[in-house]
Amino acid sequence: MGTSTRIAFNVFVVFLAVLGGLYQIYLKPLLFMAGISPARVIRPLGNQRCKGVPELQACEEIVLHQPTGIVYLACSTLSSRAHWIPAMNQLNVTGASNEDYVATYDPATSRVTRLTTSNFNDGRGLSLHGMDVVASESHPEHLFIYLVNHRIPLGDASAVDVGADSVIEIFSTTVGGTAMHHIKTVEHPIIITPNSIVGSADGKSFYFTNDHAVRVGLVRMLDLLGRKSSSIGYCHIEEGCKYALTKTHASNGITRAPNGTLYVGDSVEGRVDVLEQQADDTLVITDSIKTDYFIDNLAVDADGQLWAAAIPFFMLAGKHMANPSLLSPSAALRLSINTGPNSFYGEKFRVENARLFPGSAQNV
Repeated sequence: MGTSTRIAFNVFVVFLAVLGGLYQIYLKPLLFMAGISPARVIRPLGNQRCKGVPELQACEEIVLHQPTGIVYLACSTLSSRAHWIPAMNQLNVTGASNEDYVATYDPATSRVTRLTTSNFNDGRGLSLHGMDVVASESHPEHLFIYLVNHRIPLGDASAVDVGADSVIEIFSTTVGGTAMHHIKTVEHPIIITPNSIVGSADGKSFYFTNDHAVRVGLVRMLDLLGRKSSSIGYCHIEEGCKYALTKTHASNGITRAPNGTLYVGDSVEGRVDVLEQQADDTLVITDSIKTDYFIDNLAVDADGQLWAAAIPFFMLAGKHMANPSLLSPSAALRLSINTGPNSFYGEKFRVENARLFPGSAQNV
């Protein structure tokens, strides 16, 4: 073997070693989480009493009002979702809706009510994503509705080039009301790619997740390989906005427990981070809960248990978003404190696959 051949062979061996390392570190976990390798087997579980509500479609996030059992939903149309989901790089403005709406659903009577927005007439409408509904701390019959609104950019700017002009809208309503009244539109440079939101009980402040650091561009794809570019922001309508936590990974759903603990889902690594609010409203990660699924939105029930909407097959989910007629399985995971014998060995949290059904982004 000549010198040049030996060098080429050594370079090839090093290349294979590097390639194998990249596969083990980045690609293999991603394929596992996506349900591709090994192939994930899906069987219906715990969904015998589930039913569809035909009047409610393309609802990205739902919030349960615990005292009444009424469900609030941020909804669109299936055709609009196929064209306009900025988080998924679907930026076809010709098919986007600006007439999305908030609805209520009463499980006891199956009644659906669309809330009107009589004083919200700036012409740019609503293109909804994340939402939170919070009872007023002083008057519990009054509710604050926080909404992520992915507006179509103004002027000659192309959404494909600049992304959505995203803002946070704050509305108010009453328990059992049929209308919501606009309080404020919050715009700020750090509101980049807002996904999910959790609001305060005074109608003045909120935390939100940026699922990416930039609105458009191929650099967003690096997040699938572990790049930490997402963030969590904090805004107060009288004091402005700031980053509460930076260099997070694929931050998606965010929710708050009654004791003030916040939870944020990592949609790619299938992890839920446990966060503690500091005196200056920044956040610190105190723990993490690992699951085997891509994680979407989160909710905390009346017993303090955390629920996560999960995606068993990422590729099918992507196809479903582009073509809603193609169904994609989903799961509801219950995450709770582990009180079993294996807690002694460091397993602080228990993750249970409680439900499996098609096409979910949120569960409560």
